Amino acid sequence: MKPQQVRGASFFWWEGETLVVNILGKPSASVDAIGKPKGPQLKVSVTAAPRDGRATDHMVRFLAKEFGVPASAIEVVFGRMNVNKQLRIRALRKLPPVFQQTSLPD
Repeated sequence: MKPQQVRGASFFWWEGETLVVNILGKPSASVDAIGKPKGPQLKVSVTAAPRDGRATDHMVRFLAKEFGVPASAIEVVFGRMNVNKQLRIRALRKLPPVFQQTSLPD
């Protein structure tokens, strides 16, 4: 069962089978990691430097592993060159603990 998040009230919500996540990116970190929610965004740190969208590309590859999807299943809606991003993740196979969910959508 998926949580009934209201758009704007959380860092994530569902649009059908697609998870939409607002991200606060932290490039040039010491490790790739999913952090805690910070207001309406989820903090995600990556080791890549913020050059020409490389940190975002690295983040997509890192999150693809965390959600059990190919990188092509993650769409960067906005923020490719910014720390503030929105991602749409299709057909995810697993959900990181920060989402406090026990099962995936049917």
